[in-house]
Amino acid sequence: MAKARLAYLLLLFTTHCLFSVLAVELSTDNASLSTNEFEIIELSCKIHSTTTPNPRVEWKKMTTVGTSHVYFDRKVVGDLKNRAILREPASLLILNVTRSDTAIYRCEVAAVNDQKMLAEIMIALVVRVKPEVPKCFVPKWVPSGKPTELSCFEDEGFPDSQYQWFKNKEEIPVDPNTNLNFFNSSYTLDTQKGTLEFTTVRKEDAGEYFCQAKNIAGQAECLPQKMQVYGLDLFWILQGMLLAVTVLLCTTVVLCWVYKKCQKQTRNRDPANEVELVHLRRVDEVDEVDEADFGHKMSFVV
Repeated sequence: MAKARLAYLLLLFTTHCLFSVLAVELSTDNASLSTNEFEIIELSCKIHSTTTPNPRVEWKKMTTVGTSHVYFDRKVVGDLKNRAILREPASLLILNVTRSDTAIYRCEVAAVNDQKMLAEIMIALVVRVKPEVPKCFVPKWVPSGKPTELSCFEDEGFPDSQYQWFKNKEEIPVDPNTNLNFFNSSYTLDTQKGTLEFTTVRKEDAGEYFCQAKNIAGQAECLPQKMQVYGLDLFWILQGMLLAVTVLLCTTVVLCWVYKKCQKQTRNRDPANEVELVHLRRVDEVDEVDEADFGHKMSFVV
């Protein structure tokens, strides 16, 4: 009985070892990777068992557009050509990742001498991109007591940027009640959209503002811009002055246009044509006199 059990266990062990040897097996250190743009990243693909010497290795890149080869016929091809190398036996090292490298990569190993001849693993790669300098809008002057909005936006960063506003180099809190310098301010700060909206502007809100766009890859900020706050009386005075200047400018333009048109007509007038017109008028007058005299003479003869 004991001998039979020992023989059974030996058979199971032999079968297991034989199956393991005859099957190509792969593994990876990390099936989900993320890195910043322009850095180095390794997509590990490890061969654990195979009886095939120099098995065929292929890497493929899968995106929403389709599937393409990355490593084929023992060389790097496609988008990663000159930017990646194969680390024996099957890992792929990308030397300079770009945002276009974000994709799912598939490592395929074919071992013709194994009972299980093909094995594959998937690795997801996400390339993070630092934000570019955001486009910021800060009104140069606003009337006191009126609403106004400051905006900030950039669309290069990945993942999407979070936005933060600063006044006179001090970070503006999302809740104004948490900072004595902004305690009486009435604003709403949207860190997702990048807007700083004042419900009622105060004179104390005047200052230099700039916005910072930030994600896990880095940050960027626009140059400070000054916002001035005026009282309503001065606001309407400035509005009236602006209107008066606009009317004066329009009037000047119209007068210049009329003057230039008259000058052009004067220059286009030909003196020879004027003389000819005077001569024709005199001839017509003489003809009228002759016809009248002729009629008078005829009536006398009769």
